[in-house]
Amino acid sequence: MIRREGMKPLIRKALTVAALATATAACTSAPSGTPAKLDLSKNVRLVSYSSCDDMLAGLREHAADNVGPWGFGGPIMPYLAREDTAMTPQAKTAETPDHSTTNVHEAGVDEPDLVKTDGNRVITVTDGTLRVVDTATKKVTATLKLTEKGQPVYTPANLLVSGDRALVLFEGGNIMFKRFAPVGDTRYVLVDLSGEPKVVATIKPKGGQFIDARMVGSTVRLVTRSQPDITFPTPKDNATDDERKKQNQDVVRRAPLDAWLPKVEITDASGAVRTDAVKCERVSHPADYTGTSLLTVHTIDLAQGITPAGTAPISLAADGDTVYGTSGSLYVASNPQWWGGIMEPMAVDDAPATAPEATPSTPKAPPEETEVHRFDITQPGAPSYVASGKVPGRLLNQYSLSEFDGNLRIATTQSQDQKNSSSAVYVLKSDSMDKVGEVGGLGEGERIYSVRFIGPVGYCVTFKQMDPLYTLDLRDPAAPKVTGELKITGYSAYLHPAGDGRLIGIGQEASDKGRPLGTQVSLFDVSDPVSPKRLSQMFQKDSGSGAEWDPHAFLYWPKTGLAVIPLSTYSEQQQQDGAVALKIDDSGVSKLGMITHPVHKQDGYSYQPGIQRSMVIGDSVWTVSYDGVQVNDINTLAKQAWIPLH
Repeated sequence: MIRREGMKPLIRKALTVAALATATAACTSAPSGTPAKLDLSKNVRLVSYSSCDDMLAGLREHAADNVGPWGFGGPIMPYLAREDTAMTPQAKTAETPDHSTTNVHEAGVDEPDLVKTDGNRVITVTDGTLRVVDTATKKVTATLKLTEKGQPVYTPANLLVSGDRALVLFEGGNIMFKRFAPVGDTRYVLVDLSGEPKVVATIKPKGGQFIDARMVGSTVRLVTRSQPDITFPTPKDNATDDERKKQNQDVVRRAPLDAWLPKVEITDASGAVRTDAVKCERVSHPADYTGTSLLTVHTIDLAQGITPAGTAPISLAADGDTVYGTSGSLYVASNPQWWGGIMEPMAVDDAPATAPEATPSTPKAPPEETEVHRFDITQPGAPSYVASGKVPGRLLNQYSLSEFDGNLRIATTQSQDQKNSSSAVYVLKSDSMDKVGEVGGLGEGERIYSVRFIGPVGYCVTFKQMDPLYTLDLRDPAAPKVTGELKITGYSAYLHPAGDGRLIGIGQEASDKGRPLGTQVSLFDVSDPVSPKRLSQMFQKDSGSGAEWDPHAFLYWPKTGLAVIPLSTYSEQQQQDGAVALKIDDSGVSKLGMITHPVHKQDGYSYQPGIQRSMVIGDSVWTVSYDGVQVNDINTLAKQAWIPLH
């Protein structure tokens, strides 16, 4: 193999920047077969409706074409959700301890998480109650109950914090199941933390489901998804699927415009309530759309609160499940997960999920392609639409996307059967979403497990029985290429930059047959793009870590080389939960020790709480579980304090 020495300075420079939290991306996906060629020469632009009548006519006809015998969905099938960034140290001031923040995709673009800290406070929400912990006294200093009457206390919640304002995001349930069960409570609660915590405003998308949010400065962009509010008749006994579909189409063609227009209910600090609907002129559509789903972007400046203009919502007639943001762009992408309303079960072993064979009651699977919409968020207020595009295959989460130097890189995988697959990275111009270039042939017959883009360099991991780590040269957007490949057992499900020429991988070690054996953390030398090497590996047999699928669970503190990840080890007799602390330097990975939370005992039952998050604050490591927050010495890991959250 020819060594390309000219690439070394590029890699070193890119990784040095990455250590300071440059733009990154990752992807994981199901295997794919030889794809049908998709014409990427033309973008898919969103177009505003000319009038409310035009909007209603278009939505009715497109929705009628896509409604099935079960309405806007099919018989429920199991779905295994996979959750899906550099941890940037915050500058130390005279009053604020040096501290880590949420491990995010893009520097300067915050993401919702279950705990936030500014160095002086740790803020979290459990059981519907917001709690503020003072880091100096290590005590809970304030609480605020946010659950409403009839709302389950276990409703999941995440946070975004700017100064003395916190936005609590109650994510609700899945709208796709609303014909069988009530939609969960989706609410966004703005809280003032300057004194005793108090609610400033509550925003409720009516019938909408929270997708994700991003915050730049103090401005939050919230993305929700809604279905038309249409009640379908109970089918007659012995009615055929064709008869049911025709009956549902008739209902759709009579539905009023109000059934589609997204609505939001806003309650101010005085308790006054108003309901706003997105205006027709603020709804757009792509050339091809189903009419069965609308995406809405809300804008909230935490510093200003809710203004008379509300949340300045804009909507588009499209579906979406993935949000990726930079300081100037917001991307919403949709995956072909739903086949006429039937969701494909996600593979959890080496064998990928495949499409059900088409029958009169099982709609034919749509093309495996991902549609991406870009919005400009550089100005205050509502974002403005820029362009849309499509690429073959599917992505899993935001780490499949990366914007760099005026281009969007997208990593996807296509599948047609359990043996054939084709994975690729596509490059689109971010201003037009027109295709610039592509590189394919990654891991033929395998699944993509992770991708990391660091400036003009990319890394991709595929796996079935062995783990090829590919290095990609993306300097020329029109001609991206693979430069190197490293084959090892196991795989990395998450990749993280670790300084000049170094890359951290977190995943599973595996047998030569591809059977997972336990959590592994690897340090790779990627300074030579032609010949990447693994320098060191920490392997814990019979274990798993949440950091494999949730980057927010990964803590890396470059100042000392400390890394902390949740770890669950299991045997036939017991399971132990905690967090493993590692030392990662230029040459290797070594285990420092385990952090565990006190065993919870109640009514004769006991368990060890699983640690969900880790933070560095001053000279201590703070870990968070459902039960509480523990403080340990950063050097010795000795326990310093336990702060219960119940």
